[in-house]
Amino acid sequence: MTATSPTPRGRSVLLDTRQAAPGAAPSTASPPSASSMSTSPPQATALAQSATPPPSPGTAPPQATPKPTPPRRGTPPPQPKPTPPRGTAPPEIEPEGASTTERVLVGLFVGVPFLAVLAAVPLAWGSGLGWHDVVIGLVFYVVSGLGIAAGFHRYFTHGSFKAKRSLRIALAIAGSLAIEGPVLTWVADHRRHHKYSDREGDPHSPWRFGNDWKALTKGLLYAHMGWMFNPNRTSQQRFCPDLVADPDMRRISRFFPALVAVSLLLPAAIGGWWSMSWKGALTAFFWASLIRVAALHHVTWSINSVCHTFGEESFEVRDKSRNVAWLAIASFGESWHNLHHADPTCARHGALKGQIDPGARLIWALEKLGLAYDVRWPDPARLTAKQTGSAGRRLGSMTRRRPEAAPGVARSPMIDR
Repeated sequence: MTATSPTPRGRSVLLDTRQAAPGAAPSTASPPSASSMSTSPPQATALAQSATPPPSPGTAPPQATPKPTPPRRGTPPPQPKPTPPRGTAPPEIEPEGASTTERVLVGLFVGVPFLAVLAAVPLAWGSGLGWHDVVIGLVFYVVSGLGIAAGFHRYFTHGSFKAKRSLRIALAIAGSLAIEGPVLTWVADHRRHHKYSDREGDPHSPWRFGNDWKALTKGLLYAHMGWMFNPNRTSQQRFCPDLVADPDMRRISRFFPALVAVSLLLPAAIGGWWSMSWKGALTAFFWASLIRVAALHHVTWSINSVCHTFGEESFEVRDKSRNVAWLAIASFGESWHNLHHADPTCARHGALKGQIDPGARLIWALEKLGLAYDVRWPDPARLTAKQTGSAGRRLGSMTRRRPEAAPGVARSPMIDR
């Protein structure tokens, strides 16, 4: 009798399974032709096996290949990880969510500085605050805050300017000192926020639960802090493949825990060296590390919550983004959030005259030094078309200049010379 053996190409090869009886004449089946032997390696193997004579008496039969052990009854077989077909984009949410350990660490990074803020009031009345603590805390606040505003946000997320490699690395390290997450995670979350701003899919919209006061109160708390405890993780491969492909950014993201330690311990070391005492180290750790981190966290989170609920709308947008003037200095210009959502790639968020934007001023200085280039300054023609509540107000400095108009042709009224 004969049996068929499947091959990878869908053909079958007839295998002779007849065993020769003792003393019987050998099989007269013709050997396979050369053309069939050269079709593919699997077919050649099957034909070679069929042509192998049976073992002679007294020799040990070949060992049979052991069959795989079937799974125990009641346990499902292991399922392979699904891979998207070629040509399709990766999912927006990572298949594996954040672990319990990761969420506990987030809670520590959020809760411990917040408890330090509560303890700061009675401590400030005593002798627990020195001027060296204020200086160290302000320096680290400015460095890490500008790392978020000009680095993580305007450069890495939106490409508001181009930067040399040394500046890219410096901005990534400075932003990491704010302890708001690795650069890859921060950028992926924020790009996803802009794609679904104040709609389903936005990771931190205050309008997530509805429009009435109870739902909005719950939404404000969620947009401010609660969203960080959501186990869903934004796909970095989907939202920031450019940074995933950058070995410098991968390396800095991988060393984020070490940068957290530097951000917390270096102020204490400087304070101890400055005062030459353990007390100076402890007070610097409390004020320049814990209080500084907590203050910057809540300012940044207020952009997600407050600036999407209250404030002024100066430019037409499709979401609830608003300008909040009293947060401008502390947020380094990030609270001019309405213009940012009207023109996300613009390097200056406080584009109107009188709007203070320290982040844009830093980019201006870096451009003058030659470290930043191709800066996307406010475009008067583009912004004029979107102006609503601030109609008639002029743009401030650092505005994209148009060529001089011909005689008799009026310039844009938004340019402030």
